[in-house]
Parts: sequence; structure tokens; C-alpha cells
Amino acid sequence: MSVDDSRTSYIVIVNNGGMGHADPELRHKLLNTYLHMLLDNEQLPTAICFYAEGVKMVVEGSPVLEPLKRLSEKGVYLIVCSTCLGYFNLRDKVQVGIVGGMHDILEAQMRAGKVITL
Repeated sequence: MSVDDSRTSYIVIVNNGGMGHADPELRHKLLNTYLHMLLDNEQLPTAICFYAEGVKMVVEGSPVLEPLKRLSEKGVYLIVCSTCLGYFNLRDKVQVGIVGGMHDILEAQMRAGKVITL
């Protein structure tokens, strides 16, 4: 997978089940708000990378699927860790994104001018 360098040079990392370290309901609400604000921003990230508990945000039942689908439609790469999906037995539940490996996540990070971890 190759990330287009001509776009905005930043990526976002989602490595837990929401945003921050709080009760799941608050983490989900914060991430939902963040993703909607990204959609309203003129400078979209090149990619959003999901690993560890973060992969739970791209599978069926996730409370943030709608904004993630819209970001994907706008050309934001959603890179999902295959190893993590396997660990949580979620491979067949992915609703949005590109299932890739750590190589894809590393490549996105190395190409980015800035990496934002939620």
C-alpha cells in the first residue's frame, strides 16, 4: 500500500477502543466528535491507523463507523492491523478500511510529516 505524498502530511493513530483513557461510553463519544470535526476540516489526514484495541473501531457494532466511512470516501486511508484483528478474532467483522500489516502502518508513519496519537 502506498500513501499519496501530495496530500496533507499527517496521520492519526487510534490504538485503543475510543479516545483517551476513560469509560468506554466517553471514549466513544470523544472519538466520534473528533472524527466529525476532521470531516469539517479542510486538511484531512493522509491516513488513520488502527492497531491494538483500536481495531475495534472499524468492525461491526462500532459506534464510529459512520464518520469513518465518510472519511474513507473522502480519500483518507484507514489502515487496520491484521495481527490485531486476528488476536481479537475480528477479521470477518471489518466494515471499513484496508486490512494491512505493521509494514503498512510503519510506511504511513515514516511518510507523514506529523503523527497524532489519540
